[in-house]
Amino acid sequence: MSREGNGKNVIWILADQLRADALSVNGDPNVSTPNIDNLALQGINFNRAVSGTPLCSPYRGALLTGCYPHKSSVAGHDFTLNPKRHTIAEVFNGAGYDTLYYGKWHLEGLNPRIGTGVDPQKQFVPRDHRGKFSTWVGYENNNSQFNCWVHGHDGEQEVPLHRLPGFETDSLVDMGLQKIRYYGEEKKEGRNRPFFMVISVQPPHDPYIAPARFMGKYNSRKLVMKDNVPPYGEFQKRARQELAGYYALIENLDWNVGRILNELRENGLDLDTHIIFFSDHGDMHGSHGMFRKTNPYEEAIRVPFIIGGEMPMTYYDSKSGVSDLPVNHVDAAPTTLGLCDLEIPEWMEGTDYSWVRSASRVPGEIPDSAYLQSVVPTRHYDSIDIPYRGIVTRDGWKYVCLENQEWLLFNLNDDPLELINLAHNSLYIDKRIELNRRLKEWARDTEDDFNVPDVPYLVRETPRQPLEGMEESI
Repeated sequence: MSREGNGKNVIWILADQLRADALSVNGDPNVSTPNIDNLALQGINFNRAVSGTPLCSPYRGALLTGCYPHKSSVAGHDFTLNPKRHTIAEVFNGAGYDTLYYGKWHLEGLNPRIGTGVDPQKQFVPRDHRGKFSTWVGYENNNSQFNCWVHGHDGEQEVPLHRLPGFETDSLVDMGLQKIRYYGEEKKEGRNRPFFMVISVQPPHDPYIAPARFMGKYNSRKLVMKDNVPPYGEFQKRARQELAGYYALIENLDWNVGRILNELRENGLDLDTHIIFFSDHGDMHGSHGMFRKTNPYEEAIRVPFIIGGEMPMTYYDSKSGVSDLPVNHVDAAPTTLGLCDLEIPEWMEGTDYSWVRSASRVPGEIPDSAYLQSVVPTRHYDSIDIPYRGIVTRDGWKYVCLENQEWLLFNLNDDPLELINLAHNSLYIDKRIELNRRLKEWARDTEDDFNVPDVPYLVRETPRQPLEGMEESI
């Protein structure tokens, strides 16, 4: 790798609250996502990717810094990203790239707004708080896709606060398309300056309302529901109604992904651009009796992570297929730099998985698991609101602890819907000890001061007699 890299472009398409199984390529029978499906089929679909912290702000802090949330300065919701923190944009800037960010930020935090009377939709993000992107046009947080206000800067030119002219995803993608056309013209004239672009959209995050032509495609009563959604009348009714809008938003997002792919082809940039499609966390939609996010169940932590793009010499230099590697939020930045053959700074804690896509890259050490964290509770409704730590292993186990006790243990290979919690089952004491030790190693290695509990020793029918060869605790 070098400081200059290979000159390839990268586009991050970052959705909010999109769970991995809500794509037709990943088996959802309700939704049609042909453009995302093609991206996955031509590229690498990481079907075991997770959101190690299933909540907007801490995920985004980890994403941009390549550091775990407890070290990124964004440990919880509405925390502020310290402007002194290094970000991936800095690395690309140093390599001569244009760096562009469009859309949802959610890293400025709540404190600058308290007591000001400022409409949250119009909260100003100072220039030195914009992650060091050379172009940044976005907003802090705005759960209103039809009334979205943005501001920022385009190079040296200030972009005043203004309302987007249409639906949020459509308008933000319009901005990206305009820049793609600009880079296409530059290439024709022999000025081939590479770019790193982020298009960060709020949908399919609630409210679950999409443009009418997409909403009209989904009848809530005809949806196929997951078997871990309780069958009770009013509960199912809510889950179905929200899910119908969710799918409509996803289909709109897929349509916009198609627009991006077409614009790259029309401007001769399709063979020069890596596209990474992913999400900050999932959405429960009634599974296990919960809605939204923050918990460690599959619907909340399992996210799409797809590396696509029509690379030249596809059959020789680029690989495609499905990967079960445990990609996490801190891995996105080093993987992206690896795709561009750029040096990965020491302050990034994640793993470079670019070798899975590029045959010219050499694999490094592969983690056996991904680390899960809820660092600071946020009082989000309809979900879990308590600190926890956990791991998801490559061989299909999930283990999660609270500070005072074990909480969850699932064999995802046999129980993908997580209906059988084995965390307090004495039959699985050896597996509990094994995973507990690994979880403690994750906490130690990441300098996380969370107190992972000991596994209590197992007794026979005669009291106070631990099993042979076992200590009282670990």
